[in-house]
Amino acid sequence: MEVAELRSALQQIGDSTLSEAILGALPRRKAEELEFHDAHRDTTVAATEAKARDNERMRNVYRTAQSSVDFVRNWVRTRVPGKVFLDYACGDGACAIDAAKHGAALAIGLDISDVSVQNGRRAAASAGVADRCVYIQGDCEHTGLPDESVDVVLCSGMLHHLDLSFAFPELRRILKKGGVVLGAEALNYNPLIKLYRQLTPQMRTEWEKRHILSLADVRFASRFFDVGDIRYWHLLTPLAAYFAAAQGLLEAADRVLLRVPLVQLMSWQFTFELHKREDV
Repeated sequence: MEVAELRSALQQIGDSTLSEAILGALPRRKAEELEFHDAHRDTTVAATEAKARDNERMRNVYRTAQSSVDFVRNWVRTRVPGKVFLDYACGDGACAIDAAKHGAALAIGLDISDVSVQNGRRAAASAGVADRCVYIQGDCEHTGLPDESVDVVLCSGMLHHLDLSFAFPELRRILKKGGVVLGAEALNYNPLIKLYRQLTPQMRTEWEKRHILSLADVRFASRFFDVGDIRYWHLLTPLAAYFAAAQGLLEAADRVLLRVPLVQLMSWQFTFELHKREDV
């Protein structure tokens, strides 16, 4: 499919998906996701004191994840030149903008939150790449995108929001032959991290808490894709949220410890590639 033809299809999707009738019929879990992420992304609403504390806590923890953030950013930048890129559940759209800046023929941001979509459109215009970025509100489990229309997909911290029995077949349908998906997700084995999630219920939806990914989900993905390049990230580095001066030492320790198979399972995050073969 040519980029111009895909743009036309995206325009139709943007005009029709998640209409008022569809919004009213969303399953409860999806309606909760929509409500949660609209509230989280709404920059016009003053944060409550509790929300401000939660946001600051999250920022402190996620600052320790720079090595995996850099890996994902570089992975995207090396694969998008001349390609159609999809940021699957794009949030405020920063990854699509970065892809456009690094040569994507077209960068698509798809999210269930209309607030996120509007934020992405404004950010793309400010960055001067609105001509190469398209943001649409949609359901990631039923995107409406044409068959085999996308070359490269980023799933960053969002697969645990979805029912993978719908998401993986949908990704396979829209991915071109030879295309690739990068998943970057939290991992559901470390008991201390699981305890932290239980102690901060206001920071996630009920569905999200119950569906953090494990290797069983990657094995399920292998029914639809060839799985490759599984990497594990951040065993000790989250401690740098409290001991910032030790971050370099903690990262060095992680590089050694995360080579050990069973220790890897205690990491906070992991990344993996999903490839659609040329012969399918």
